[in-house]
Amino acid sequence: MAKNAQRFQVAEGVSCHSVQLGASRADFLLPKLSAISDAAVLYLHGGAYTAGSLDTHRALVSHIVSASGVPALVIDYRLAPECPFPAALEDAEEGFDWIQNTLKIRPDRIIFVGDSAGGGLAVATALRLRDQGHAVPGALVCLSPWLDLSLSGESVKALQGQDPFFHSTERLRESAIAYAGNYSLAEPCVSPLFASLKGLPRIHIQVGADEILLSDSLALAELAKNAGVKVDIDVWPGMWHVWQLFCDWIPESRLAVRQLGEVIGDCLASPVPD
Repeated sequence: MAKNAQRFQVAEGVSCHSVQLGASRADFLLPKLSAISDAAVLYLHGGAYTAGSLDTHRALVSHIVSASGVPALVIDYRLAPECPFPAALEDAEEGFDWIQNTLKIRPDRIIFVGDSAGGGLAVATALRLRDQGHAVPGALVCLSPWLDLSLSGESVKALQGQDPFFHSTERLRESAIAYAGNYSLAEPCVSPLFASLKGLPRIHIQVGADEILLSDSLALAELAKNAGVKVDIDVWPGMWHVWQLFCDWIPESRLAVRQLGEVIGDCLASPVPD
């Protein structure tokens, strides 16, 4: 994964600065022009909770930063099996706190963005903040999110063979067990599809029509709607799991990233409901 990601180029006009956050490292990506100073993105990378890093996602996040004009903190959160649940959740919370305390940005001006497992982690972190009585972020933007680690969604079987990202689900199932550790796969902060979403902020979902985790996104949208949470879902015909990673190669990926920039801008422009 890391070797392939090295082929992707960081967006022009975006600088990268290393940050140490307790047990984890992070990158702080800043657009050199037209930067929005009173808002930030907290980005949580994918990799099934057992892989992925700053190196694999630096390019993608840099293009999102360029498209939105909003700086982003990318967390190199601890991975399973060495550090199972809730280590990644704790690291995500620490990143949220860092943005508030170091950059002096209000929680409602922070947007959680994540792909695959990172999309699930974005929702799980918001759930934990809500349950602890803390302020939640202004919005959640989920790219091909993995939200049900039991892999019980209909599309997991129905779209097997159509999604070129996954040749089988064996690695996903192994990663799910490694990440959950001593917890059930149905624990709400492990698999947010088993949670009540009441009280969460606005959610935007970008997902491919050909990916095996499509059911997760469709179910999240339905859960959010039923909980009274504002939700938008954008299903891209013919696209596979996290096609956005190819943002400097494929026209559909570039367009998806441009639209993500617009979504982030719209989230920041819209008033947060009380």
